[in-house]
Amino acid sequence: MLFSSTEFLYAFLPLTLILYYLFSFSRHLKNGILLAASLFFYAWGEPRFVLVMLASIVCNYIIGLVIGIGKRKQRPTLAAAALTAGLICNLGLLFVFKYLTFALTNLSALLPLSFSIPEIALPIGISFFTFQSMSYIIDVWRGRAEVQHNPLDLALYVALFPQLIAGPIVRYETVAEQIRSRRESWAMFHPGLCRFLCGLFKKVLIANQMGLVADKAFSMNTDGTLSCAMAWLGALSYAMQIYYDFSGYSDMAIGLGKCFGFSFEENFNYPYISCSVTEFWRRWHISLSTWFRDYVYFPLGGSRVKTRIHLVCNLAVVWILTGIWHGASWNFFFWGVWFFLLLTAEKLFFSDRLRTHADLPFYKKLPGWLYAMTAVLFGWVLFRAETLPQVLTYFRAMFGGGVRGDTTALLFLTQKAVYYAAAIVFSAPLVPTVRRMLENWRNHPRRALLAVICDLLYPVLMVSLFLICTAFLLKSTYNPFIYFNF
Repeated sequence: MLFSSTEFLYAFLPLTLILYYLFSFSRHLKNGILLAASLFFYAWGEPRFVLVMLASIVCNYIIGLVIGIGKRKQRPTLAAAALTAGLICNLGLLFVFKYLTFALTNLSALLPLSFSIPEIALPIGISFFTFQSMSYIIDVWRGRAEVQHNPLDLALYVALFPQLIAGPIVRYETVAEQIRSRRESWAMFHPGLCRFLCGLFKKVLIANQMGLVADKAFSMNTDGTLSCAMAWLGALSYAMQIYYDFSGYSDMAIGLGKCFGFSFEENFNYPYISCSVTEFWRRWHISLSTWFRDYVYFPLGGSRVKTRIHLVCNLAVVWILTGIWHGASWNFFFWGVWFFLLLTAEKLFFSDRLRTHADLPFYKKLPGWLYAMTAVLFGWVLFRAETLPQVLTYFRAMFGGGVRGDTTALLFLTQKAVYYAAAIVFSAPLVPTVRRMLENWRNHPRRALLAVICDLLYPVLMVSLFLICTAFLLKSTYNPFIYFNF
């Protein structure tokens, strides 16, 4: 079930909220309602894969108990063995469903052997709930979180529907206390609902429109009719689509979490204002970047190693894993390699310059911004194209090797000028700037009235956005979520 669907907006979410707040007198009942709603939400599209997720939850619940016994009885070998078994189970599950077919296909091409290659459907969100499960057992083993003795509470952590399908990846240590004793309030519900509507706006009114152009460009690349202008416009459109698609989903997830009393960490922080690739990855998909940093990069030694070779190896492991986390494809592998090369170069040769770069005025940052956005744009072409030959063909078109005299790009720019303008404007921190301005107005005698008027108009704006999004959803059948594939 999609957040941006009429079934979710007009049936599932209202009914879940009503039942949840009807039983506000009991935390256990509330958690039970949320868990039942989450399982129904996941089963809506793929009922059989609920069993996969439940099996993962049961396995990690048992592993967590064994780790807890090992730590309580001061038997570190038992705890370490249980952790190892848990990691093998989680990664094995991910490998079978996500990478087995890819691995067998490539082995059959490389070796003089014949494999029976199965067609395995990918459970939606398996990368996200598997990483959350691993977060639980690792945090318990490290002593950062207590063992969860209530299997239903652990199931709620893994299956909680706001962040189940496409994140953000929530650490167990950050929500364990919230599962037990969170307190809902209007002060959380109201901004949470508004945050959800802003995410819906991003998804429906910007990401979907950008996606239509991106899909057209990449289909033209496949049939050999892609021009240079359309190649650049398609790459830019996909960059905007994936940002507003995923950050919109994250906004909706964070907003829904607040409606149910949960506080999830931010997942995006205006990545397209970055002036280096390093900065970009501090702002993009923050929950994934920090997960790999804390659970892979730091345990390997991080940057506090004695030799540059060791540092480069650590970065290579993290970024190759980041690439293949997104999918079983050579495109994702080389996408990870691409960012590994860029980040390694910045860390080894430009780290001092990047540190001083943060304090410069924007006009002096402009060369860095152009470099970073160009590097990211090339990365998105590698990410979006389905095969490596298509990547090379697309790059060739971007540098003038495509068809000549095509006016498709101009037509799209004319038809969707408003959407492109909105995409560019809202990719910068305009909203926080306006919010700070309104706060200053409230403390200014002559401008306080303007702030009051803006406060009164805000609910009208939110309702209008919701109605406009509904109209777009009813009118169009194009409504993909990119990160559902990961």
